[in-house]
Amino acid sequence: MTVAACDVADRAALAGLLDGLTGQGDPVRAVVHAAGAAQATPLTAMTADELRDVLRAKVDGAAHLDALLPDGLDAFVMFSSIAGVWGSAGQAGYAAANAYLDGLVTRRRARGAAGTAVAWGPWAGAGMAQGEQRDQLARRGLPALDPDLATTALRGALDRDDTTVVVADVAWDRFAASFTARRPSPLLAGIPEAAADRVDTPAADPDAPRALRDRLAAAGPAERDRMLLDQVRVAAATVLGHGTPAAIRAGRGFLDLGFDSLTAVELRNRLTAETGLTLPTTLIFDHPTPAALAEHLGRELLPDAGGVTAEIDRLERLLDAVPGERRDADVTRRLEELLARWRGDAPPAEAPVAVADDLADAGEDDIFAIIQREFGKS
Repeated sequence: MTVAACDVADRAALAGLLDGLTGQGDPVRAVVHAAGAAQATPLTAMTADELRDVLRAKVDGAAHLDALLPDGLDAFVMFSSIAGVWGSAGQAGYAAANAYLDGLVTRRRARGAAGTAVAWGPWAGAGMAQGEQRDQLARRGLPALDPDLATTALRGALDRDDTTVVVADVAWDRFAASFTARRPSPLLAGIPEAAADRVDTPAADPDAPRALRDRLAAAGPAERDRMLLDQVRVAAATVLGHGTPAAIRAGRGFLDLGFDSLTAVELRNRLTAETGLTLPTTLIFDHPTPAALAEHLGRELLPDAGGVTAEIDRLERLLDAVPGERRDADVTRRLEELLARWRGDAPPAEAPVAVADDLADAGEDDIFAIIQREFGKS
């Protein structure tokens, strides 16, 4: 007899169910605990009551089954989740509950009892991940798992007598990009397909960054701000699939607009191609609104004169501190070249080498060295 646990958080009710089954002369030989409570709440918004409800079906049910059933079962199967393995947005309580199942099975194995915990990815059909949640997981590289493949994988896990196993359909290129958007992950280090950030960077006109800088340089301050904000809003709307940037409000947070780790990487890649800047994958987390991001791009693309003046002041102090006898002609030459480029002048001609001074005290070997240096001859 196999019991599929649907709501076993109440210990007394579960005990009555098991007594009824064993009283019919058909002993329980295997159990599958598949209960769960869906969750889609940010950690900062989760209440104690919600956490209690989420834990109840998974944790309490599994603990009661473990306590009430004998150790001589043929199989004790816990339906866990990938949320307990690598986390999932809005599912902090659900992740903790599933991690408990993995620990429970490990403890059962330590005492010689049967136990297998399968951490599932999203299922197609009547799984817990439905609608927009399922679509979002697919965009992040976790398409829904075909139920026939899932049951085949479960059979394989039981045949191999696995303790804990993860079963999911993963598009590693997309998943790795979103999973490592904010920090590297040792968890994926051994998976070759997940080794690189492979979110596609849109093909871009190689002249686009220079053209953008030229347009910004020719515009006034207010117009520059508007152009940069439009650049961000258009790119964000394209990534999110909006027909126009109207839905991308300047002061609204990217996360509130619907961005996740994957779309954050896509936006970064698009803006990198358009601006020519080297931008981090944490871009929208460092600059959390379109307005803040546009302001950041402006600072990177066109440093203001105040920042340049501050650096010149710092250089002046540095030069003043150099003693007169240590003032190098090469430093003077480089400063003159920088000033000429700033003014748009032709670069200053190189000063002639004072060969006569070298010859005054030169020996035979020195003279040959000077000829080689000046004329390339020996």
